[in-house]
Amino acid sequence: MAGYLHVLRTNRNYRRLWYGQVVSQIGDWLDSVALFTLTLNLTGSGQAVGLLFLAEFLPGAAVGPFAGVLVDRLPRKLVLIASDLGRAMIVLLLLLVRRPEDLWLLYLAVVAKVSLTAFFEPARSAILPGLCNREELVAANAISGATWSAMLALGAALGGIVAGTLGVRTAFLLDAASFLLSAALIATVRVPRRRAADPSGEPARPAPHPQAGAGGALRELREGFHYVLTRHEVGWLTFSKAIWSLGGGVLLLLTLYGREIAPLGRDGAISIGLLYAARGVGTGIGPFLALRLGGSGQRFLRRSVAVAFFISAAGYLALSFVTSLPLAALCVLFAHIGGSIQWVFSTTLLQARVPDHLLGRVFATEYAALTLTTALSAYLTGVARDAGATPAALAMALGGIFAASGMLMLVTLWPEPVLAEVSDRQF
Repeated sequence: MAGYLHVLRTNRNYRRLWYGQVVSQIGDWLDSVALFTLTLNLTGSGQAVGLLFLAEFLPGAAVGPFAGVLVDRLPRKLVLIASDLGRAMIVLLLLLVRRPEDLWLLYLAVVAKVSLTAFFEPARSAILPGLCNREELVAANAISGATWSAMLALGAALGGIVAGTLGVRTAFLLDAASFLLSAALIATVRVPRRRAADPSGEPARPAPHPQAGAGGALRELREGFHYVLTRHEVGWLTFSKAIWSLGGGVLLLLTLYGREIAPLGRDGAISIGLLYAARGVGTGIGPFLALRLGGSGQRFLRRSVAVAFFISAAGYLALSFVTSLPLAALCVLFAHIGGSIQWVFSTTLLQARVPDHLLGRVFATEYAALTLTTALSAYLTGVARDAGATPAALAMALGGIFAASGMLMLVTLWPEPVLAEVSDRQF
């Protein structure tokens, strides 16, 4: 832990970025539980919640690739601040949703909010190598992943309490305020000049000057896709989150378990919050446990990305056999130990291998792919629920998807790499 705390103490710019992450993400999870609760209250339909997940994730798949071009063209700090300010204003629209007839406005606001998130997340991933040296990068990503998890745990628990006691509109107001505070904190970050060298081991070359017009943007977009698709390891790491998200229906599953299996609070809001909190605890401890066991060698990180799928599979297969809230929370916690290992390690490996002038496009491609698969998985899970599938059957099916995906990743990432750019070295 001393190494992680050292990064926070000594790296002022990363620390300010981290402060922004803390306040923004706790507001996001307050907002998420409120959205689930409000949608179920207005409709009572699992498919309606599935549509909410489509609205939360599908726009990222459409906007993400083009957002990556902008992230690589503009100052990334500016992209982060503008995204936060825009999301603060959009969240306030949710205060107007009061009846089933207003549901269109809820979906519209969510689509607009996540479209801006499609700019924010690639920019945050791409800016990190400029704020941290190679020795700090693994620790910084682990801290960011653990913070996401802690804010999930705290924000989901608070979101359940706030939505279940004070009402969903209070949660929306707190989320809007969190975005404003995040923008103010990020404004204090000083971003050094971008690195010029290619960290993959290829000859260093200066970043190309952005090409004007729509044609130039499309050429830059194709360049990013070409880079991802022509490098075996980079390609699989870029799409590893999307492959994991084939089981993204677990997000809806947690809502169903909290509402139908062991409901606490108004409409099960407290149970939903506690299950999401268990997810947050699991994702918080996963990378730290893995790094403690195997170190930070790239071979171990790469292979752990594959093994993590089987951890998630085991957790959700076990969930299909339990009915009590404490045991369900324990299964969810274990499953997302795997999810966080896959997330943090794949992100770190990409940051270490991709040239700076392509980082925005690579992470935007990653974000677009994972949001697409998460949206489709969540929607299909909602359709299956409305067709009569029980939460236990859905947990079994999603666990099987994680296991099958793990076999694919094991075949691709376990063998020794051929290229020098993926040699086993310590960060």
